[in-house]
Amino acid sequence: MKKFVAILAIFTTLFLGAMDLQTASKSELMEIKGVGDKKADAIIEYRKTNTIKSADDLKNIKGFGDSIINNVKN
Repeated sequence: MKKFVAILAIFTTLFLGAMDLQTASKSELMEIKGVGDKKADAIIEYRKTNTIKSADDLKNIKGFGDSIINNVKN
């Protein structure tokens, strides 16, 4: 059942558009081109003390530049 829910979440994100960076799971974050294990962990760590309201907020995390931010927006 957990696998089904995870798969459903990924497909919902793909079909409905933008991902909520504030609540996305690590595996969902890793679906973004340019975001691997370490960058997903960095987003999750950042969220513990900050709110991510838009992709532009990722600029506050070391290692995130325009390329990755554009991938999130598209």
